[in-house]
Amino acid sequence: MNSSQLAFLGPIGGPEMIMIFVVVLLLFGAKKLPELARGVGKSMGEFKKAREEFEHEITRAEDETRVKPAADKEPRNS
Repeated sequence: MNSSQLAFLGPIGGPEMIMIFVVVLLLFGAKKLPELARGVGKSMGEFKKAREEFEHEITRAEDETRVKPAADKEPRNS
């Protein structure tokens, strides 16, 4: 899926983006539009940060899982 495609909507092209912009403009008005865009931008940034942290934790957990079996196989002196 590329950046301009949503799973439930399919590909979104230029005419669709213009229609969405017009609907948002009519719903929120020209004065609220910059505030709304800032809020969406901040939300996207927070989502990206949370996703990156989640991916980092998964990678760290996978690395720990790979290291532990090798550490468990220490030679035993019986």
